[in-house]
Amino acid sequence: MGASKIFTLLKKNNKIAAPISGKVIDLKSINDKVFSEKLAGDGVAIEPTGNVIVAPADGTLSLVFKTGHAFSMKLNNGVELLVHIGLDTVELEGKGFEILVKEKKFVKCGQPIIKIDRDWILEKGYSLTTPVIITNPDMILEIKGSIGEDVEVGQDTIFTYRVK
Repeated sequence: MGASKIFTLLKKNNKIAAPISGKVIDLKSINDKVFSEKLAGDGVAIEPTGNVIVAPADGTLSLVFKTGHAFSMKLNNGVELLVHIGLDTVELEGKGFEILVKEKKFVKCGQPIIKIDRDWILEKGYSLTTPVIITNPDMILEIKGSIGEDVEVGQDTIFTYRVK
């Protein structure tokens, strides 16, 4: 085995925690081409049961959309994450979303970022399926999702990944 192969084996699996409680699903099963075909990045999605979205890892909030429907983070290892709350929820123009932390702030895994009015958003006919993706997948060796598992916000792992 070559030195580079051994080095690759020694690289650790990094974990992304559940930003919201729910069931982890494969991106391919989402009814949104941008996510299902991994055009925006790679990861998993959650069919949520909760109403508070937390930071899925330690990092800096690089962007919190003014509508509250999504936020992105940059982790210390250079990985960029996007948490997109629901599908087409940008159309709600911020209604049903309460931003709890301003962008450019360093946050810890499990820290609340956005609170949603779950019942109201669902009543309006929107899906709350929440993709959690790495938007710079070119720096990733592999991603392993916890597909089919029920996860608790801030505690359980939704996917692991290894950086190149």
